[in-house]
Amino acid sequence: MLVFPPVKVNLGLNIIEKRKDDYHSIESVFFPVPWTDALEVVITDHQNITFNSTGLPIPGDQANNLIIRAFNLLAKEHRLPGLNFHLHKILPMGAGLGGGSSNGAYALKLINEVCKLGISMKELDKMAAELGSDCPFFIESTPKFVSGRGEILEPIKINLQHWHMLIVMPPVAVGTADAYSRISPKVPETSIRQIISLPPEQWKDQLINDFEATVIQRYPVIGEIKKRMYEQGAAYASMSGSGAAVFGAIPIRT
Repeated sequence: MLVFPPVKVNLGLNIIEKRKDDYHSIESVFFPVPWTDALEVVITDHQNITFNSTGLPIPGDQANNLIIRAFNLLAKEHRLPGLNFHLHKILPMGAGLGGGSSNGAYALKLINEVCKLGISMKELDKMAAELGSDCPFFIESTPKFVSGRGEILEPIKINLQHWHMLIVMPPVAVGTADAYSRISPKVPETSIRQIISLPPEQWKDQLINDFEATVIQRYPVIGEIKKRMYEQGAAYASMSGSGAAVFGAIPIRT
């Protein structure tokens, strides 16, 4: 079976407080964008998981890959057949787009379906949260208002069908931990939930990503891309997550 894990962009991102568990409380809107990897699984005769990938190289220890972790998580509670995963990696890493989280969440859904485990969406959400903060969003991949450390998801209505989402990934890598270390958390004057109800033409200068100022200071190319997007007709442009990808909402002319 073949699936296509998408990315998300952050429509605003406020870092509200540092928590006692060392995570941060945030608020944001996650919006899915159909720019995808390709993930295939085939049932095999052996009683284990094999994994290979093509496309962009994936750094780090393969045992930490969220696809393999998803398999191991389900294998604790279910007797799984041998599974062979192939990932064609298109989505850039370290972009703030959640590509790795999407792979992990879609692996959970894929195993559940192929192996006919019958796990509910609610249970898949809980399992996805064990993989990572962004993973639960990709179980449904629909627009969500996000709070807590990123695990509290509430449906939110946003209609961007008449908008084209342009995403540009500059040749820089922004470390999430480093980005958080440069932030002074604060409660925003106006919640993202209120701002997002306005038309996209009114988001500029109101819908803010708190990471942007310090990240652009270190990596000016991100600010240059954002400026260029506005020059080319974007109604709203922002860095996604902790960076480094920048996206612009451009009206579709009919």
